[in-house]
Amino acid sequence: MTLQTVQSAIPTDPASGRGFKVRQYSICLKGILYREGLRFLNQRERFISSLVRPLLWLFVFAAGFRQVLGVSIIPPYKTYVLYEVYITPGLCGMILLFSGMQSSLSMVYDREMGNMRTLLVSPFPRWFLLVSKLLAGVAVSIMQVYAFLVIALFWGVKPPWSGYLLILPALFLSGMMLCSLGMLLSSMIKQLENFAGIMNFVIFPMYFASPALYPLWRIQESSPLLHKICLANPFTYAVELIRFALYGQVDWASLMIVIAFTALFLGGAILAYNPSNGLLRRRQITGGNA
Repeated sequence: MTLQTVQSAIPTDPASGRGFKVRQYSICLKGILYREGLRFLNQRERFISSLVRPLLWLFVFAAGFRQVLGVSIIPPYKTYVLYEVYITPGLCGMILLFSGMQSSLSMVYDREMGNMRTLLVSPFPRWFLLVSKLLAGVAVSIMQVYAFLVIALFWGVKPPWSGYLLILPALFLSGMMLCSLGMLLSSMIKQLENFAGIMNFVIFPMYFASPALYPLWRIQESSPLLHKICLANPFTYAVELIRFALYGQVDWASLMIVIAFTALFLGGAILAYNPSNGLLRRRQITGGNA
C-alpha cells in the first residue's frame, strides 16, 4: 500500500478527475502515512539515534550541571525543580527538531531517486501531498517523544499524568512548525550532500539560542543581545508551549506564535514546491539536475 495504492485511488475517467472524493483523499493520506511508518520501522538505527541524543543530555549533561545551574521558581513550576526536570521539555523539542529535519532530508533523497517526483506529478493537489508528507513526519516524531518520556520516568522526571495527554496538541503543533521549516529548506536544496551541511547551521543555533537548556531570564542577565535572538527564535516558543502543556497549562503567547510560524513555513514550502516557481521550474532551468 504505497504508490500503487495511491494510484489506484486516482479516477481512470478524465472527466471524474476534476475533483476527488473524501475516500480518495483518505486513501492517498493512508498510503503516505503507511510508507513513512514502514520506512521508520525498517530504520531501527534512526529510532535509536533519535533517543540516544536527548538521553545523553539528560543522563550526562544534567547530572554534571545539576549543582551548577539551579532553576528558580518560574512558571509553570510551582516549586524548585531539578535541572533534568527543567530540560526535559527542551529535549522533547530537540527530538521534534531533529526528526523534522531528517524527514525533510528524506524528501531530498526521494527527490533525487525519483520517488518524490512521481508523487508530486500525481493528480492530487500539491498542497495535499505536502501536508500528508508533513503529517507522516510529525506522527513519527511524536512517537519518538513519548518513547523518550517513558525512559525519562526512570530518571525521576515525573510530570503529572494528565500532562502526557495534554502535551499531545503541543507536540503536534510544534512538530508541524519544525517539519514545515525543514520542508521549506528542502525545497531550496538541490543535492543531498548540501542539505546535510545546512542542517547543522539550522539545528544547533535554534536549539542553543532557546530556553531548552536555561531560562530566558538567565540569558537576559548574561547577554541582552542573545536574549533578543532567543525571542526571535521560533524554537523558543515551541519549547515553552511543550513545557507549559506538560504541566497542564497553556502559554497563549507561545501558542499563537507557533501557529503563525507554522502557517508561514508551510505556506512558503507549498509555494516553493509549486511547479510554476519551485521545484519543477528549477529542474527545467538546470536541465533536470535539480
